Amino acid sequence: MTTPRRAVVLLSGGVDSTTSLAIAKRDGYECYAISFDYGQRHRVELEAAARVATALQAKRHLVVKVDLRSIGGSALTDSIDVPTGGSPEGLIPITYVPARNTVFLSLALGWAEVLGAWDIFIGANAVDYSGYPDCRPEYIEAFERMANLATKASIEGQGSFRIHAPLIRMTKQEIIATGRSLGIDYSITWSCYDPTPEGKPCGACDSCIIRIRGGA
Repeated sequence: MTTPRRAVVLLSGGVDSTTSLAIAKRDGYECYAISFDYGQRHRVELEAAARVATALQAKRHLVVKVDLRSIGGSALTDSIDVPTGGSPEGLIPITYVPARNTVFLSLALGWAEVLGAWDIFIGANAVDYSGYPDCRPEYIEAFERMANLATKASIEGQGSFRIHAPLIRMTKQEIIATGRSLGIDYSITWSCYDPTPEGKPCGACDSCIIRIRGGA
């Protein structure tokens, strides 16, 4: 019996990570979803991640607790207001969480090494995004090089890790169209950074605005 190709997929419960999971599944991977409870003010996204992992039949859904709130420095993990109405052109917004993707990818890499999964999927996007430096193609390429320098499995010649960012050059509209073609029901996903007291999307933060423009 052929052993299935395994992939670890970073899953926030949002549009991009959900689409990335659907693409990995379409491409024949047995998917292991990993989410992070990192002290984010929009922890409701973890409920969405659980719904998505079930709907898309992930082999396993792991939630790792990482206390980034103790570090702070972001409107998502500190007592800082989430900006509304879009961010100034050319500036990295205060919703940037210091080193978040580096921390998350490192933990995903560790799990991948344990699972014998040589492929890691992340929903990073460098087109319709908020200017985060850890969503750029050069960052993804650099992390992949590092992954193959830092792991026992790679150094011993068992294989090479690949970091897949299938959405990296797509617009939000293209991402959503791709997801819908794969049967995704985006109503089960979550994007908002600053939910209302009633648990509804605020409709005004960067993430809400990008999602609305994309048509989800």
